Amino acid sequence: MSVKNGISKEIDRPVAGFFVRIDFCEMLKGLELALASANAADELKAEDIRVFDLRGISSLTDFMVVCSGNSQPHLKAIVRDVESKVKERGADKALSSEGKAASRWVVIDFVDVMVHVLDEEFREHYALETLWGDAKEVDWSEGNDED
Repeated sequence: MSVKNGISKEIDRPVAGFFVRIDFCEMLKGLELALASANAADELKAEDIRVFDLRGISSLTDFMVVCSGNSQPHLKAIVRDVESKVKERGADKALSSEGKAASRWVVIDFVDVMVHVLDEEFREHYALETLWGDAKEVDWSEGNDED
């Protein structure tokens, strides 16, 4: 068996007694993940995007992104693109996603960040911004070019 740097060439796996070096890239977390989520939603024309800092207020998550879509296909596209675009930018895959566009409210759970994508009527009815009224709002659009 030929071994180079602790890796067996025949079986392409670590060999007992050797440490394997794994290079980890810096993952998107916290505020950077919330901002990336907001920007991804904005790219798909999500409406009334707001980001809240829940650190010290909630034990569930650090940041919450809330945005609206104007139809079921729009909600579905926002959810799809937020999940894929933040992953492209270096985030872990979402831990879970609850709800479907047909339910008019989808929550994407990135652990540090929860993204709520709602239709306008549900958003007005559930008033998440009021529920988390003690949270500081984050200016996510700073540095974005206006069309």
